[in-house]
Amino acid sequence: MEGDFNGHIGPLPIGYDDVHGGFGFGDRIDEGAALLDFVRAFGLVVVNSCFSKKKEHLFTFLSRLAKTQIEFLLLKKRDRSLCKDCKVILSENLATQHRLLVMDLGIKRGKKSRGGESRPRVRWGVLTPINSLEIEARLEGMGAWSVGGRG
Repeated sequence: MEGDFNGHIGPLPIGYDDVHGGFGFGDRIDEGAALLDFVRAFGLVVVNSCFSKKKEHLFTFLSRLAKTQIEFLLLKKRDRSLCKDCKVILSENLATQHRLLVMDLGIKRGKKSRGGESRPRVRWGVLTPINSLEIEARLEGMGAWSVGGRG
């Protein structure tokens, strides 16, 4: 989730340790506190407050009068470990005064399924001499030991 919330969350997570990473900018204002309350209520975290950056890499809005951080990327808390970095791209501008804010995610691919039928696993650890004789007799009865399937 991304948005221009026009709120300043401040540099410290005071009272919001569970949703604020401690690396914000500016002084917290009412709109910033409302944003942090929203984030907490929906089980999110403010991703761009989780990474230490130089001041010029924190500004998401830049004008002649102000340098501030008002754009935020939000992520579900359970997915927080997927986020590897969050940064402001200094050379790219979405508009005349807003800077591009990006998040690097590390998404793991699941194991590929083999598809089709797979052979059942043989649990050799439970095989006793008596069991092995029974299995051998059954396989001989089915003709499994004969070459070419002939008995």
